[in-house]
Amino acid sequence: MERFGDFFPENPQNLDELLEVMARRMAAAQAMLNSMTPEQRAQLQSLSDQLLDDMDLRWQVDQLGQNLAQMFPDMNWDRSYDFSGQDPMNMADANQLLQELGDIDQLENLLRGASSPGALAEVDLDRARELLGDDAAKSLEQMAKLAKRLEESGLVENKEGRLELTPRGIRQLGQNALDELFSKMSLDKAGQHEIPRIGVGHERDYSTKPYEFGDAFNLDIGATVRNAIQRSGSGTPVQLTPEDFEVERTEHLVRSSTVLMIDLSLSMPMRDNFLPAKKVTMALHSLITSKYPRDYMGIVGFSESARELKPEELPEVSWDFVYGTNMQHGFQIARRLLSRQTGTKQIIMITDGEPTAHITQSGDVYFNYPPVRETVDATLREVNLCTRDGIKINTFMLDPTPHLQEFIGKLAQLNGGRVFFTTPENLGDYVLVDFMEQKKQMLRSRRAG
Repeated sequence: MERFGDFFPENPQNLDELLEVMARRMAAAQAMLNSMTPEQRAQLQSLSDQLLDDMDLRWQVDQLGQNLAQMFPDMNWDRSYDFSGQDPMNMADANQLLQELGDIDQLENLLRGASSPGALAEVDLDRARELLGDDAAKSLEQMAKLAKRLEESGLVENKEGRLELTPRGIRQLGQNALDELFSKMSLDKAGQHEIPRIGVGHERDYSTKPYEFGDAFNLDIGATVRNAIQRSGSGTPVQLTPEDFEVERTEHLVRSSTVLMIDLSLSMPMRDNFLPAKKVTMALHSLITSKYPRDYMGIVGFSESARELKPEELPEVSWDFVYGTNMQHGFQIARRLLSRQTGTKQIIMITDGEPTAHITQSGDVYFNYPPVRETVDATLREVNLCTRDGIKINTFMLDPTPHLQEFIGKLAQLNGGRVFFTTPENLGDYVLVDFMEQKKQMLRSRRAG
């Protein structure tokens, strides 16, 4: 570099950087050749042959080009550009322009192919600043730093070059969705989960009662000793009798089992309904797992057909690029999931479409729009089976059409569940408040019983 540094204004610091500079130049020269007409290419080749009259030197240059192409295949050696205009350009300027275009292409390919924000750490920020400007480079730098902070905090982890949410990250995402929805709600509407009726349960009530036969022997030492002193007076040793025993009260907890059915059909994103529905699903899962850990929550996504969704899949769940709203299959899977659970059972369905698909007896998916009698009947038969199994179906309708309202009315009449007409903006309020209000009603029913 001391002898030939003037030829490399990029100032490479080591052999690897020097080879990359040379590869970028040769790739730009190749792109210029690829962009020329056959006549222009022949003229340039003739000029090159005159300059490289030495056969050995020509062979070495060809070998260097081939080796650099193998070392740096991502420089897109086959690219070409369409040029127009009347302004002349010399070889040096053309080569410089093509280098910049090549760098832009390479940066674009890197950004398009990035499977996660972690890949942004590979971007040459100085070069990005030269090509795209300060604002773009600053945004890339901030995103790369954010990805690093998320990884350091344990919210994401790098798996084979791809950032994935950790269990902690999934919980945090659900909690954020829950906090956002609760911030819009009046918390005094929500109530709590406990029932005033006391007995053998799992949660302490922080009050006590005289021990009776059959009570769990969760002895409150302080209250028991006080009873003995009040009965026999002060002095040691304190004489205890069974009548002195005081045990901690426990609360009855009512267990419920819920399956949330979320519509994944193409109409949901087309009407801007999908993201609010997904956010509500994550928030409800966070609510149940954090506040009611003994409850069960399953998740079913349905479009042309239905499938069970695991909680860890929720952050990446997207809509299906198919037409069809297969409620019948969704109810079928939800009923199967709930058959393994105890307690009060319900299905919460979020949808914006009529039933337009069902599974036939042969196991095939049948789709038709508008809905045909066969699909409606198959769906209502599954509703009857849910009703027989004591499963309530509560439906939250987004953008309801008259036909959808008519069908959901029949569903509610058969099942006895509730129907809500709502908007994407209010969906979270409706679902969470209704869920917690139902918990309160369950507790009141338990107390009355």
